Amino acid sequence: MSLLPESASFAELVQDYFLAMRGSGLMLSALDAELLTSWAEQGVPFEVVARGIARSAEKALWDARPGEPVLRSLRACRRQVEAEIKKYRERSAGAGSEPGRRVARTRTWEETRHAQLKASLERLAEVEPVLAPRIGLLMEAVLHEVPADFAGMEAQQMLVGLLLLRALPFPERRELWRTGRGEDPDQQYMSPRARRLSRRFRLLAAVRRRLGLMDS
Repeated sequence: MSLLPESASFAELVQDYFLAMRGSGLMLSALDAELLTSWAEQGVPFEVVARGIARSAEKALWDARPGEPVLRSLRACRRQVEAEIKKYRERSAGAGSEPGRRVARTRTWEETRHAQLKASLERLAEVEPVLAPRIGLLMEAVLHEVPADFAGMEAQQMLVGLLLLRALPFPERRELWRTGRGEDPDQQYMSPRARRLSRRFRLLAAVRRRLGLMDS
């Protein structure tokens, strides 16, 4: 997944994605830029860092107040990002181990998120039986397999959110759309793709909050 042209650097990709998740801001602080440089020097793919940022944003949504940035700094994502870097290195080491040697397999981010999403939907079907038929269709048509990569997982989560949104009464749908389109003036300085991602993230967050699908 890329928010910028293929020629964009690792630092540009990460900064653009972070600002999209944050929903506002023009650039990184000096301390955030220093942290980003340290990640770049480790030579991990952009998607690894993006997973950590996305996970941090999801966890921060419970405490975020309307109109406030979900993430205040890139440093707030450090724990989750470095956990993803560790898992990436463990998987890479396992892939290059000696033939015949059994290495404990770490579940991928996509597998973890997919399992969590299915479990959340199953709980939702019990709490709101009116949504159970729609959730059953989602399980069969959308969640029948684990996405192969980070972009696929994000697309799957967005599709689930939009289909659940359509199942809600019109007044609720309208209010959630308004919430999702709430923008900070600083977004005019983001890349067009980052602005779109930010709006989608906010809409999905509003739907998940309404339905109790947020992570604890």
